[in-house]
Amino acid sequence: MGYQEKTVRKNIVFEGKIVNVRQDEAELHTGKRVLREVVEHSGGVAVLALDGEQNAIIVRQFRYPFMKELIEVPAGKLEQGEEHRSAALRELKEETGFRPEKFEFLGSIYPSPGYCAEILYLYLARELEQTGAEPDEDEYLNVEKIPFSSLVDMAAAGEIHDSKTLCAIFMAKERLEKESKGEMDE
Repeated sequence: MGYQEKTVRKNIVFEGKIVNVRQDEAELHTGKRVLREVVEHSGGVAVLALDGEQNAIIVRQFRYPFMKELIEVPAGKLEQGEEHRSAALRELKEETGFRPEKFEFLGSIYPSPGYCAEILYLYLARELEQTGAEPDEDEYLNVEKIPFSSLVDMAAAGEIHDSKTLCAIFMAKERLEKESKGEMDE
């Protein structure tokens, strides 16, 4: 395909604590000009943590846009200039109180590329040591353990709705299955 759009003009219409919103004018490959709305976000991290009994450490957290509690992997926003690996380790400790001995990058995702410029970096944490949680002062969540196999079943059954959590579950499942078969990543 190879079509690209050229940004002609950027106009910030909202600047917030978590996101900024732009309305850009873009030029299509045909020369036609269109408006594009873009949510700017600094990016984030998410960690699927497994304890020695193959329980996933998850959080239940109230999410205002949906007015309900969601099951999620520990996650958070990248601070300005922060490296995603250190941010993921920080968020895991803050939200759950765990520090991993084994910490692997699973990949990155674009949660909603039609309008949002956010990139999420996903990790798998294992061989956990409990060190004590340090949640942000406005962060209210419950930390729970769910057998990883049950979490996979819940995700497949449509009981988990958070995109970063779904991606982390299935990426980790694939990684763990390859390890159990003795396959190595290239």
